[in-house]
Amino acid sequence: MNPFLELRNDAEFERLRSISAELGRDPLQVQGPGGNTSLKRDGQMWIKASGTWLAEADTRDIMVPVFSGRFVAALQSGDEDAGDTARFLADVDGAPALHSSIETSVHALLDSPVVLHTHCVATIAIAIRSDAEEIVRDKLAGLDAVFIPYAKPGLDLARAIMARATGSTKILILGNHGLVATGQSAGEARDRLFEVSRRLEPASVDLAGEAQAAFVRSLVGTDWVPAPFETTQAVAFHDGLLEIADGNSLYPDHVVFLGPGCVVAREGETVAEAARRGSAGRSARKLVICPGKGVAIPADANAATLTLVRAFGDVLVRVAPGSDVTRLSDQQENELINWDAEKLRQALNTSDGATA
Repeated sequence: MNPFLELRNDAEFERLRSISAELGRDPLQVQGPGGNTSLKRDGQMWIKASGTWLAEADTRDIMVPVFSGRFVAALQSGDEDAGDTARFLADVDGAPALHSSIETSVHALLDSPVVLHTHCVATIAIAIRSDAEEIVRDKLAGLDAVFIPYAKPGLDLARAIMARATGSTKILILGNHGLVATGQSAGEARDRLFEVSRRLEPASVDLAGEAQAAFVRSLVGTDWVPAPFETTQAVAFHDGLLEIADGNSLYPDHVVFLGPGCVVAREGETVAEAARRGSAGRSARKLVICPGKGVAIPADANAATLTLVRAFGDVLVRVAPGSDVTRLSDQQENELINWDAEKLRQALNTSDGATA
């Protein structure tokens, strides 16, 4: 039998699909088409396809076959073409005709059979802080965790991991990005991932908000609606959260699905006026914060966008008050906006969200 088919027919693959779906349905771990999981053995790997939703892993065929051994050899040799993940896809009967994840290189590099990568909001709330490496060393002591400073997802991130990770590394905290957990089995990797989430989750998260009635009425008949999440609305009513929100983006998927950063409306500005001002000369921004009034988003926001709208609030309410944060630079934001791989991932998501 084809070794890829042997791996896909293994009971461990079914366990991975089940855990992938569990993670994908947890908005505190995965938002929309974000995150990815993989299983590998003897140079072969199955990994989530770009643009698909982990939430569908147990009902839809979203995993694609990759020659992980060849991929690692290319990465270690400094092959610049290693960034083209299509070069390493395997031709396997019955496999979906999809592109492998943008972060295939990260999974291929790590020795463990199972790799789980999520955009855990508790992890991101730490990973955006300027003292993130110190916090990771303290809170994740004994877990063989390594902090990786921000690098563009894909080949750049793989190289950053190669520079810091060792054969004993089991956990990666990706600066301004998320969490990677590995294991000899899917169950072991899952347990490790949730242990990290537990340790990084703040003792209490009780900030919530509700858009003012007058603000809601002002949006009627416009192309904007109130963000339907309490944590996101909370940003408009807490100075500390507003300070963190007001600036460049804090993590990649925000840029990809919501545009660079957000717009804080000026006194007397309508949401539409603020959005036009904030988007002038840049990609459209899909979050407008009116201090003391509420947060608005486009009325036609699709399911993927909505998951990132929620994540925006879920992350910010978990950042310790007064924290100094590290933002993506203008150049880093522009790299993501103009990146062909991310344009593909967005194109694979329709207004029907998870059915894309």
